[in-house]
Amino acid sequence: MKLLSLKFITLAFFMANIVSCSTAPTHLIVSPQVYLSPSNQLSHKEAQLNVIDMRTSTHIIQILEKDEAAIILSSKVRLEDITQKLLIEQWQQQGLNFTNSAQNKITVSIEKAIISVEQESVTYTAQSEIILKVSIDNGKQTLTSNFKTRGHSEGALTADIAVLEREFNQHLSTLLIQVLTSKDIKTFL
Repeated sequence: MKLLSLKFITLAFFMANIVSCSTAPTHLIVSPQVYLSPSNQLSHKEAQLNVIDMRTSTHIIQILEKDEAAIILSSKVRLEDITQKLLIEQWQQQGLNFTNSAQNKITVSIEKAIISVEQESVTYTAQSEIILKVSIDNGKQTLTSNFKTRGHSEGALTADIAVLEREFNQHLSTLLIQVLTSKDIKTFL
């Protein structure tokens, strides 16, 4: 009888550990990776930068399953703060100075940033889309450029949050590199 109790307690302990290790994350880690070579392309130029999130909801991943409550995940740090920090760091490496009195006013609007997952019983389909709008006003003219990336993936069983998070970071990195290397933006500045 003692052996049966010991087996039961051991099994219960292992099951509790398994359940506690498999809890879903509550936030995403948004960490785009952008590595551009430093240059002097924008030296002796100044700008102001303002990044705004135009989305009506700040979540990044939504998992929809029939007859279930939607699972919604947001970034732990605000997406506009992450974007602004990265853009400032990278543009400064290209020689651009940021001051509040600069004539060039750069506004980056986050128009869309979402991964929408349709979860079925044994498969899932994920659609991702990120849209950034960059406007630069120099007091005489305004340049507006749109940057967009879309993705589609599908798989068996349930969507893996870590994979979706990695995909989002890759898409955001690609888009930010496009903004930072845009010949139109560099010429206008």
